[in-house]
Amino acid sequence: MSNETRIAAGEKTPTIEITREFDATPEQVFRAHVDPELYAQWVGPRSVTTRITTWDARTGGAWAFANDRDGEEIAAFYGSFHEVRPRERIVWTFTFEGVPDAVALETLTFEELPDGRTRLRTLSVVADFETRDGILASGMDTGVGEGYEKLDELLAKGS
Repeated sequence: MSNETRIAAGEKTPTIEITREFDATPEQVFRAHVDPELYAQWVGPRSVTTRITTWDARTGGAWAFANDRDGEEIAAFYGSFHEVRPRERIVWTFTFEGVPDAVALETLTFEELPDGRTRLRTLSVVADFETRDGILASGMDTGVGEGYEKLDELLAKGS
């Protein structure tokens, strides 16, 4: 079983698709995305801690969190939950406060695999290729990869 994180840029559209499998059920992986205490434990690179500042994980709700390093805030993000369909799908907007015009619309799908595993696909759509390329060049692959490693560890504990 491979838990490799794949990040692919669209050739004809300004998209980023992230695909990752987890050794946990769709319900567990979904819960780790909507429970703020769980989400704060795994999202982002290992060098930061996450502080949830707003969290209302329902269709029409909102979210916000900040990343801290050595006690200082280094980044903050916010968005809204467009759709929350338990164990199947989340559609949300994702905005980095430092670049508020670069809003991404992200669709997360939780696909059930044999043996109680899950394939998570995240499709991010942004306004243009310049924005998409800026996100890819930002080091987001480190944050995504280390975040999913932390999620693996959290799920292994039975969360």
